[in-house]
Amino acid sequence: MDLKDVVSTRVKLSILAVGLLSFTGILIETSMNVTFPTLTKDLDVSLNTVQWLTTGYLLLTTIVMSTTAFILKKFDPLKIFIFATSLCLVGSIICFSAPNFTILLIGRLLQAIATGLSTPLMFNLIFEEIPVSKLGLYTGLAGVVISLAPALGPTYGGIINKAWTWREIFVGVIPLIILLAIIGWFSIRGKASGTKGVSFDYLSVLGLAIIFSMILYTFNQAGSYNFISWQFFLAAVLSVIFIGLFAWYNHQSKRQLIDFSILKLPVLRLRLFSYFSLQFINIGLSFVLPIFAQTALKLDSAQAGLMLLPGSLLGAILGPYAGHLYDKKGATFPLLISGLLITIGSAMFWFKSNDLSLMSITIIYIIVRLGFNFGFGPSLSDGSMQVQGPKKSDQNSLFSMMQQYAGSLGTNVLSVVISAAALTSSSKNEVLNTVLGAKNDFILLTILSLLVLVSVIYVHFKYEKNN
Repeated sequence: MDLKDVVSTRVKLSILAVGLLSFTGILIETSMNVTFPTLTKDLDVSLNTVQWLTTGYLLLTTIVMSTTAFILKKFDPLKIFIFATSLCLVGSIICFSAPNFTILLIGRLLQAIATGLSTPLMFNLIFEEIPVSKLGLYTGLAGVVISLAPALGPTYGGIINKAWTWREIFVGVIPLIILLAIIGWFSIRGKASGTKGVSFDYLSVLGLAIIFSMILYTFNQAGSYNFISWQFFLAAVLSVIFIGLFAWYNHQSKRQLIDFSILKLPVLRLRLFSYFSLQFINIGLSFVLPIFAQTALKLDSAQAGLMLLPGSLLGAILGPYAGHLYDKKGATFPLLISGLLITIGSAMFWFKSNDLSLMSITIIYIIVRLGFNFGFGPSLSDGSMQVQGPKKSDQNSLFSMMQQYAGSLGTNVLSVVISAAALTSSSKNEVLNTVLGAKNDFILLTILSLLVLVSVIYVHFKYEKNN
């Protein structure tokens, strides 16, 4: 074996430390969702207020990720890691002891900053220290971190909340955070590339925050008033205006938060579309299926969470293998399998939406999760191969930011579709309206899956076959 292809124990431990810190943040985020009914009673707030624990968390994480292209160039990896670990630890202690909702939200927002820093840092360590011959394998392992935590979160949160209280969710991760801080302190190395002559673009951060918030707000209007309402139309127009203004500013400004010019690279652009879409489908289904199971099938929260577990575990096992396939055969083969499986799985959910059962959901979800993990890591790996040098941090930041926002948008859009179905339905039956809304969700996900498959085939014949 070529010594250049050997990955040292120190590098493995550094990636492990940062990866598990990111895993912890995502795990807590999704485990809190099952505690919302309890929190409304304990903290005497409405469900709409409690949901900001997730919405605010995801939004701030996305915004922080948008800054990491600059931060990764400005600060050494160890300094970023220690800062993120400290915030995660302090945030956990605040959440555990929070006497009211406001303090709990502050703790969650501190943890959001930690996750927003740790996820891009994990991929940056991989891109900087892992040889090209093993890039697919390690991005596959990193994909496990991102994809497994959301599926395990509801199970972890449900069990802890049932056995003790929601506060113990935070207690359980504190020893792990301390252990990761120690491992990272001794293993993380590297120097920042520097930002000489480049200043931080605060206006871009503000612009992205407004755009991301406006898009979520736009779909919320559809959930409240329907997709054909003037409220939705007005919000959509405002979103387009803000996006146009941001594009104009980014083109004119000499300062750049992220070098969006890398989107001119067609293969990178299409791999980003696949990466975003797969996460949209992944997080979206992990939201819709438990609601469907509890409302339409009358399952309890534990059963609804556990039915996703087989697919999540099998997908996690497959992730590194998919990365290995990418290293050996290139991007087309694993991405083609991914596109086929998620399209088949989404279509099966659509066609069987009226007679889904616990067993059929579990089996179909396995198909979708295998498709997700076949494509998630290779999409990122192939995207990273399209750029070189300092632009890799821009690519890393862009992909990390968009996968995080994909989860937020996936949850938002699919929940809005269910709400809109109830608004337009002549029936007041909650079960029938949930089934109808879920079916519309499955149709949307099937179309998106087909587009992912088409993008893979297009890249192969347009850019890869003749190379």
